[in-house]
Amino acid sequence: MRFVFDLDGTVCFKGQPISRKILHSLSELTESGIEVIFASARPIRDMLPVIDEAFHHYTMIGGNGSLISKEGKVIHSNSFSTDEMRDIKNLIKEYNATYLIDGHWDYAYTGPDTHPILQNLDPEKLAKMVSMDSLDSIVKILFLTSNNMDELSVKLSKLNVYVNTHANENVLDISPSGINKWSALKTLGIEENTYIAFGNDANDISMFEHALHTVMIGHHKHLAPFAKEMISISADCEQVIVEKIITLSKKFKQIHV
Repeated sequence: MRFVFDLDGTVCFKGQPISRKILHSLSELTESGIEVIFASARPIRDMLPVIDEAFHHYTMIGGNGSLISKEGKVIHSNSFSTDEMRDIKNLIKEYNATYLIDGHWDYAYTGPDTHPILQNLDPEKLAKMVSMDSLDSIVKILFLTSNNMDELSVKLSKLNVYVNTHANENVLDISPSGINKWSALKTLGIEENTYIAFGNDANDISMFEHALHTVMIGHHKHLAPFAKEMISISADCEQVIVEKIITLSKKFKQIHV
């Protein structure tokens, strides 16, 4: 049995690290023989600062499935092809787009100095900011601004890439085609209906679709149809999350070991 946790808005909030009480519940899962996996839109580099160092050896899925880390090392990555990057670069020029582009570890950034994304971008200075052309592989692109975001979205959707729209943030998030959190779980050899998933956003749909049980934190209209349970965002939601983890671990541990 495994528990798979998204990070932002699921087990950590407002850019702050995972709380001690939630970490303690994750430790208890591990001690009882249940594997814990973190799965985030963040690249591995930016997952580490919000996860206590004692958990850095846990399996992590980053970049919405583009990156996989085990025992503290990135063991798998999926990048855009040369042809795909040529088309994407043409669209960047056509729409005067600014971006955050993630490579295997380093990144390229051309967005505004005041953009909120900078709050979570490599806060511990683990990587280097380089030019787009200096990245040897590109696994994820976040379009931050452009002269026509709607048109850019339409043009991107016609390419062989996966487009995830964050409407509330007015940004576009793209990954290589066929890459998502479920594809990463499959790469790890994980089968359908053998894990519990916690998430809060549209990029969690793929892993919710194939999970044994699902818990949505807060409400997202696109994720809601795939959620078995929901925990409302409130002052005590972290305690409710801890109690739900404990309850589900007892309920399902006897079914799938």
